[in-house]
Amino acid sequence: MFGYEKGAFTGANKLTLGKVECAEGGTLFLDEIGDLPLPLQVKLLRFLQERSLSASAGRGNPGRPAGGVRNPQDLPAKIRSGEFREDLYYRMAEINVCIPPLRERESDILLLARTILDQMNLELGKSMKGFTDDALAAIEAHSWPGNVRELRTA
Repeated sequence: MFGYEKGAFTGANKLTLGKVECAEGGTLFLDEIGDLPLPLQVKLLRFLQERSLSASAGRGNPGRPAGGVRNPQDLPAKIRSGEFREDLYYRMAEINVCIPPLRERESDILLLARTILDQMNLELGKSMKGFTDDALAAIEAHSWPGNVRELRTA
């Protein structure tokens, strides 16, 4: 999240900017925030309070996990159990964006499928026009427990 300097640990052979610094004063969306270990929560809280990267400097950058499907986080429950800092939650909770799972947005599924098809056409240099009737029926009938990630790889 905060990157690392060359030589900070074995294998750190170059300066690597963190996600916070890469946002360059823009908006940083924090997904799966409930999975942050407590030491990283402290660094994030310091950064948000001081608005300075130097305030969050130090060891313990766990990196960014790739892929995976997780259950939605119940941050108030994690606060009660001591797994998430209450002060960090209220510092970050200025604007909450709740995006319902795909299975609760049935009207979006075909639109998203067409958008993904357009993106893949660009990426692969193809010109597929749409879906067969059977494919559309399968898309509409599926429950989409894996959300948009599942739709993209289906």
